[in-house]
Amino acid sequence: MISGELRSLAFRRERERNWRELEGILTRIERAGLAALSERELARLPVLHRAAMSALSVARSVSLDRNLLEYLESLTMRSYVRLYGNRRRLGSTVREFFSMRFPAVVREARWAVFLSIALMLVGVCVGFAATVGDLERYYSFVSADMAQGRDPTASYDELRDVLFDEFGAEGALTTFATFLFTHNTQVGILCFALGFAVGVPVIYLLLMNGMLLGAMSALYHVRGLSPEFWSWILPHGVTELLAICLCGAAGLFQGYAVVFPGRATRISNLAIAGRKAGVIVIGCVALFMIAALVEGFLRQLVHSLPIRYGLAGASLLFWIVYFHRVGRPTHDRA
Repeated sequence: MISGELRSLAFRRERERNWRELEGILTRIERAGLAALSERELARLPVLHRAAMSALSVARSVSLDRNLLEYLESLTMRSYVRLYGNRRRLGSTVREFFSMRFPAVVREARWAVFLSIALMLVGVCVGFAATVGDLERYYSFVSADMAQGRDPTASYDELRDVLFDEFGAEGALTTFATFLFTHNTQVGILCFALGFAVGVPVIYLLLMNGMLLGAMSALYHVRGLSPEFWSWILPHGVTELLAICLCGAAGLFQGYAVVFPGRATRISNLAIAGRKAGVIVIGCVALFMIAALVEGFLRQLVHSLPIRYGLAGASLLFWIVYFHRVGRPTHDRA
């Protein structure tokens, strides 16, 4: 017993100076961050960590006293976290997501994005063609809750008032923006969630959303309000419809992984595709929020058609440049 205590005491005396130095460095990092260290201390940190790990290994192999083992375990755990732990700030994580990861994953799934946009456009054309010749078909695509008075029974003046005056009050603007954000986010997440079912429900949702928009545009076209209608839709619709199409692409991306798993199993391939699709959906939440703000505030406060169309064109150009250029390595841009 006495020889064991002497052995532990000798072991500690030989190495305690390095342990105390490491402990002091770790304490300063925990209080003020790495900026509090000098260049010499930064260089010493990994050296002291490896020395403490080596001492812990020796202490375990020769069965030194328990207090010393617990001290070394705690010290090496702290130094390991400071050396290898991911201690990134929220701002840098968000910045990296939108400047690198989100656009890169969208480009990787670009075939699904183009297919999703094509399905939406097909739905718009079908809804418009089916409704423009017979307005009674409008009710087949647009429910009463969604129409909110915008139906074939409404007059020219009533339809125009909906486009320009319905949400003029400040409180209503806030309520409507919140409604759009929550509703469209739910639709987008539903497209993503149904992707595992071979993507078939996603195709249906995209077509139905397109037909709804096509039927509504046909109603305004018959009433002679097409320019006003699209000036009402496009400023926020470019971003909103793009977000829905991206969520649809996330669902199609997962469906493709199930149908064509390659050499991997379907479950493992779906898990990989699901993680990438999840990145797209998280990014789309920000797009839905932007669209809701434009719809609820800026667009309703601007009644000039040229300015509305200018805003729509600017947002379209921005998203094209963003997804085509942002996050690419320098040699890819060249």
